[in-house]
Amino acid sequence: MARTPTQSKESAAVIPAGRSVNVPGLVAVVVTVVLWASAFVGIRAIGPTFSPGSLTLGRLAVAAVVLGALVLPQLRKSRILPQGREWWPILAYGVMWFGGYNVALNAAEHLLDAGTSAMLINVAPILVAAMAGIFLKEGFPRWLIIGSLVAFGGVALIALGPGAGSGPGSGQRPTADVAGVLLCLLAAVLAAVSVIIQKPVLRKFPAGQATWFGIMVGALCCLPFTGQLVSELQVAPLPATLGLAYLGVFPTAIAFTTWAYALSLIDAGKLAATTYLVPGTTILISWLVLSEVPTTWGLVGGAVCLVGVGLTRRRPRERGTRHV
Repeated sequence: MARTPTQSKESAAVIPAGRSVNVPGLVAVVVTVVLWASAFVGIRAIGPTFSPGSLTLGRLAVAAVVLGALVLPQLRKSRILPQGREWWPILAYGVMWFGGYNVALNAAEHLLDAGTSAMLINVAPILVAAMAGIFLKEGFPRWLIIGSLVAFGGVALIALGPGAGSGPGSGQRPTADVAGVLLCLLAAVLAAVSVIIQKPVLRKFPAGQATWFGIMVGALCCLPFTGQLVSELQVAPLPATLGLAYLGVFPTAIAFTTWAYALSLIDAGKLAATTYLVPGTTILISWLVLSEVPTTWGLVGGAVCLVGVGLTRRRPRERGTRHV
């Protein structure tokens, strides 16, 4: 009954090109990237209606109901719940990722455009790669380190450049941008630590259950925002309410589950590097939906980030030898 994700993961890493690709894992990565990219745009769009805390609570409440409808029947059948110390890592990533990360990101997007926020959050893969090498024993492949440093340079270009406008001709907000950058970096740290903590949990629990547990913990942490959410929902226009529901169902319930599934199959450092695809997708969506025109600094920084992630995927020249 127990799966052996480690076995398939190692074979994919050791055997040179020519072997079959894990299609479900690849699909999970693509779904995660696209839906998380849409989340940055969605948060930016409904930000004027919902404050950071209430937006987080509403999003998590919707996700808890939707994902719970799928997970609870499984739990009734298996009757397997985390026991004792197994709850500690779940509580940790529930508080940090589903709670703290979302509040910080929502607050940041009151100050930054969606594309810039997405690119700044991508300091997280660098942190994940470093911590995965230390705590998960994934090592420090040379090209992963080089690519991470290059990508970090791209993040620095975004952070040091002028703020992006919310549309053609909008004014700059240098002070607000600094605050937004700091909030995004806080969110990135919380997300990176959470990925490292979540990885071992996925060896014991399916992706859907591990995600739902975290969502429930995050929602409980955000209960103090209940009054704020209720009052804002009462005056919210229908499109904003539907946007909140979208964020709960797709980027949260679905995308965090597909992320967890992919994480159960792939090294944390390598999987985290795929999220460098999120900013470009976000910029495209926000340009089309919100008319947020990226700055030159943002485009250059994003391009550097993509070059960096490309370097992380390079393999050593000795393609025929097995890695021990």
